[in-house]
Amino acid sequence: MRFRIVLVVFAAVWALLIVRLYHISIKSNFYYERLAKENVERKTYLKPVRGEILDAKGNYLAVNKLGFSLSIAPHLSRKKGELARVIRIIRTYLPDVNATVMEKVYRKACSPYNHRYIKVIDFIPYATMMKVYPKLAIHPEIHIDTETKRYYPYGRYAAHIVGYVGRSNRKENAADKVVEVVGKTGKSGLELYYNRLMEGELGYEIDKVDARNRPLEVLERREPVSNRTLKVNLDMDLQKYIYDLLGKRAGVVVVMRTTGEVLAAVSNPSYDPNLFVGGISVKDWKALQRNLGHPFTNKFINALYPPGSVIKPGVALAVSRYGHGEIAKHEFCKGYITIDKSKHKFRCWAKWGHGDVDLRKSIRESCDVYYYKKSLKVGIDRIAKTLRQIGLGVRSGIDLPHEYRGIIPDKAWKMKRYHQPWYKGETVIAAIGQGYDNVTPIQVARYTAFLATGKLPTPLFAREIDGQKIFPKRVKIPFNPLHMAIIRQGMYDVCNDKRGTAYKTMHDLPIKVAGKTGTAQVVSIPQDIKKRVREDQLAYFKKSHAWITTYAPYRHPQFVVTVLMEHGGHGGSAAGPIAADIYRYLYYNGYFKGHPLEAVRKELAEAKAKAEAKRLEKEGKLPREGNLTEPATPFRPGIKPKNGPKR
Repeated sequence: MRFRIVLVVFAAVWALLIVRLYHISIKSNFYYERLAKENVERKTYLKPVRGEILDAKGNYLAVNKLGFSLSIAPHLSRKKGELARVIRIIRTYLPDVNATVMEKVYRKACSPYNHRYIKVIDFIPYATMMKVYPKLAIHPEIHIDTETKRYYPYGRYAAHIVGYVGRSNRKENAADKVVEVVGKTGKSGLELYYNRLMEGELGYEIDKVDARNRPLEVLERREPVSNRTLKVNLDMDLQKYIYDLLGKRAGVVVVMRTTGEVLAAVSNPSYDPNLFVGGISVKDWKALQRNLGHPFTNKFINALYPPGSVIKPGVALAVSRYGHGEIAKHEFCKGYITIDKSKHKFRCWAKWGHGDVDLRKSIRESCDVYYYKKSLKVGIDRIAKTLRQIGLGVRSGIDLPHEYRGIIPDKAWKMKRYHQPWYKGETVIAAIGQGYDNVTPIQVARYTAFLATGKLPTPLFAREIDGQKIFPKRVKIPFNPLHMAIIRQGMYDVCNDKRGTAYKTMHDLPIKVAGKTGTAQVVSIPQDIKKRVREDQLAYFKKSHAWITTYAPYRHPQFVVTVLMEHGGHGGSAAGPIAADIYRYLYYNGYFKGHPLEAVRKELAEAKAKAEAKRLEKEGKLPREGNLTEPATPFRPGIKPKNGPKR
């Protein structure tokens, strides 16, 4: 027994010795070999210049400001005062820099194995450095390197699209070598989504150095890959116009071609991305956080809203697919319905009802009762399946990070989320875009493009990536062509029929528009309230969200305009005027095919001339040569005009 114990102890000791021998002679050899090589060779990474972002017209959305960074040689003795002397020299010529911060950064990065210069100042503007460059460059302990700083010329106008670049953290450094060397990375928007493209690729230079880390010769050099440019479909003239049009009102506007190319996407209020480039101050951050309009939230992909009545054409498609001929049947609207034996009234927005309602009328006048009754016959699961298929409650696939999915509920969703069964009353509420329904504005714009063309596009900002053209994808989804045509006719009526919910603001446009309005309630209305309070009499945060989503021209759709006004009230009256102004802008700036800019300008001039002539005629004034405003005596055959020219 003792002999076995001795053998076990003997074997254990030898095993430890063998493991330790392996570690010292083989594994550690790689480590010390690398350290020895670093004492002979020095590899310096060459930073690439970040690519720029341009809009469709070539306007710069993100550029690089030229400047310099400043580094200090390693291994300076703090006890001998070497470090303090160098910092004093820097402060002599750059008095605004913080000596305490520089010393703290230096001490943190300095170690016996670090032979690289330690960066203590990230960015010094070009103009500032040029005044002191010769005086600093003569000191061997100070190294000056070229540096760039991201700048966004349009500031808040495109903040939610372009995003911003900021200082990288440990996790980002570990995931990307370029980010680790550069120290900055895309944090949001296109800057984050296309970060790998625009950051480029590192270059390097390997130098042979002496014992004091001084370069003797260049052994190898590889240039970095820089300036990979991103060109986007965005039109900044249109983007600025819409942003200024909204003013201080909180809301979202998306303008997109029916093919999926996003021309403008405004989330209001906004913020200045330049605040984040060098690190945002506590004061500015708190101001953003306290703003009740949520300026930092990208509302067209990261905010969820009940869609209200804009969902009704999609519900109609679900009925047409699964209703076994139900879509062709009329419904009678008396202003409300009840379910089974319940006395609870699910009311229509029209107190006295709409009478006999068919599909086209249900869209034109946005009858709630029609969709209440149809939804009960089809069921929530089939409605949800169809709505997701045509773009609601699913990610659109737009080229921006962290897009929200939204919610289009069904029985399984509620059971998983709340562990409760689904009720019929929830079906009728969901059928008019209320209850659990929550979507993003970009989903509604995409869904509208499908209603217009029968093809569901993937929204896309990118136009050219490093000179290579990019095209959006579109998927054709089959539905009964007759039912699609009736739905489009109903959407045409919304904007062009006197009974349409958006007729007042949309009927007199220079191009024929089709659309759907929506009023999405944010608070429920108790059953005992017989007469609803008008939207303009409610407190701001109790007002409904106002939707209008449209496409034009009606016959050959080219553009989608979706507008959401937060707590705006009724869709037609609150969101309609904004959509109308956008279409006027698009038309009079030559966006529509078949309506070139020169022809539109000529048409506009003729219209103004006719309006002026009509005004003069109404006022009893006829234009006289050389004086268009001077009254002229009407000429009557056989009567000599008074004070007229002698013949």
